[in-house]
Amino acid sequence: MEKEFRTLSTTAILGYGFPLESFESGLAKQPDLIAADAGSTDPGPYYLGAGVSFTDRNSVKRDLKLMLLAGKSRKIPVIVGTAGGSGAEPHLEWCLDIVREIAQEEKISLRVALIHAEFDKNMILEEWKAGRVKSLEPAPELTEEAILSSEHIVGQMGIEPFIKALELDCDLILAGRSYDPAVFAALPVKLGFDRGLALHLGKILECAAICASPGSGSDCIFGTLGTDWFELEALSPKRKCTTTSVAAHTLYEKSNPYLLPGPGGMLDLRGCSFTDVGNGKVRVKGSKFVPAPKYTIKLEGTHCVGYRTISIAGTRDPIMIREIDATVTAVKERVADNFRDQKWDYHLNFILYGKDGVMGALEPERNNIRSHELGIVIEAVAETQKLADTVCAFARSTMLHYGYPGRIATAGNLAFPFSPSDFHAGPVYEFSVYHLLECDDPVKPFRIETIEL
Repeated sequence: MEKEFRTLSTTAILGYGFPLESFESGLAKQPDLIAADAGSTDPGPYYLGAGVSFTDRNSVKRDLKLMLLAGKSRKIPVIVGTAGGSGAEPHLEWCLDIVREIAQEEKISLRVALIHAEFDKNMILEEWKAGRVKSLEPAPELTEEAILSSEHIVGQMGIEPFIKALELDCDLILAGRSYDPAVFAALPVKLGFDRGLALHLGKILECAAICASPGSGSDCIFGTLGTDWFELEALSPKRKCTTTSVAAHTLYEKSNPYLLPGPGGMLDLRGCSFTDVGNGKVRVKGSKFVPAPKYTIKLEGTHCVGYRTISIAGTRDPIMIREIDATVTAVKERVADNFRDQKWDYHLNFILYGKDGVMGALEPERNNIRSHELGIVIEAVAETQKLADTVCAFARSTMLHYGYPGRIATAGNLAFPFSPSDFHAGPVYEFSVYHLLECDDPVKPFRIETIEL
């Protein structure tokens, strides 16, 4: 009988939730692994820089408790990658604290393998000086200042640290920043399954039921890996995996439809086939892994560039809407003139929802505004919160009373849904490190420790 490996992927990101019915349906299929990715750079650089999670603690605890209790009772390993959303030390500790709480409340013993992914800045600096850190398009060349100013720098681990941790016979592997498919691919690769197929399956499993139709990041998916194939099936009667939905998700978040780079090599999907084998299952064949000449790890680092204040307003005046571009330009010029003597370094931005608030300069519909109202977000970023407050407040009051051409009403131009109208958004981060580190040993940079709870 052909050897198979079965994986239950619970949710697209730990804390996004999943229906109990789907989870129990997956458990009934006797999985060899329960796993979930817990993070992403999609929410931007703030969460890595600030050391906080973009997922809610109560929601993460709910998902983790169900996974841990099921894994413990069935002796199935549970693996979580990019703990806390960004995978730096504060995020890893935050997630471990939730695990401690679950173990105490449920009165269970857990052996946890913790894989650290935050790198010392001085180590990165030495590697950069040695020429072992390269730019990852479109990131600029790295500088010493960018390295040293970073709040946290993490490395995106591949399957190798997970394989090492699996040798420790733990109930839970809790890892820092991870290559998303590695969470799902490490154990089957350790057991001898094809690396290309395992990584391709992991690429799809990490987003859970988004690969089904209709898709959902808050529902489970089940993957079965064979010798030269893998299959996917939805676990909710509301969803179904189709050749279109699975193939479409293979293209998800990729700059090239056929090639997907990752730690240690490239997934080559040019020979893939997708076949409906009935009962809501799709079988995939032909995925190949091509090792790279040099093993590289993606580095992610962020630094603080200032503080943000925003004001949210709206307008329904058709004359102001017609003149909105000229009005925004005039308000920016008025702000610059008012503080000209201060020589302040600030950023002032107007986001116009109903015009080009989503696409900005890339918006193709440039000729006319079809909306009868506009939502306006005024954003000011400066080196201190007080300075951002000043710039935002002056821009807001200027726009509120600006006399645009054709104006009839002399009352305020803007409607404010909230009082106060201005809000502190706090520190602003940007990516300072988004580069590749050449690595001789893919395990060595990632410290592994075991904890008994």
